[in-house]
Amino acid sequence: MLQTLQDKFYENFIDGKRWEYILDGLGGTLEVTFFAVIIGIVLGFLIAIVRSTYDKTGKLKILNVLCKVYLTVIRGTPVVVQLLIIYFVIFGSSDISKVLVAIMAFGLNSGAYVAEIFRSGIMSVDNGQFEAGRSLGFNYVQTMIHIIMPQAFKNVLPALGNEFIVLLKETSVSGFWQVL
Repeated sequence: MLQTLQDKFYENFIDGKRWEYILDGLGGTLEVTFFAVIIGIVLGFLIAIVRSTYDKTGKLKILNVLCKVYLTVIRGTPVVVQLLIIYFVIFGSSDISKVLVAIMAFGLNSGAYVAEIFRSGIMSVDNGQFEAGRSLGFNYVQTMIHIIMPQAFKNVLPALGNEFIVLLKETSVSGFWQVL
């Protein structure tokens, strides 16, 4: 029985070169993950800055509302639904790469979660740190760059690591796009 199983495995997986499908899927997953992480970090950082600036100063009200809508919609829908909407609805009438669609969808999805991670890190820094920056003569932007962001980044590193692991696991879903 064991020999029969070994023979069938060799015949189907090795001799039939089906291992190449797994290798191709792994390459596609890593490609989508890498570029989606970049999009997610950039988008998430920008949204976190807008949201935390509004929370701290009350400025950027319209941008804050747009960011809240984006976060609510993206975090409230499954990523597979977002993939399908972007591919079949938004780009349904054009010939676009499925990998590019997966990168955009996962990047937009990751950006929503990364934004909340960054915002929570910024908001976790004590208000006394803002006051210390002001007493040193820094304006809001200088205080954010030199005092708040280094502390916030240290606080969010574990959560960012978790988000990137989740993104790697989710992007394996995008492998089915190569089959379509």
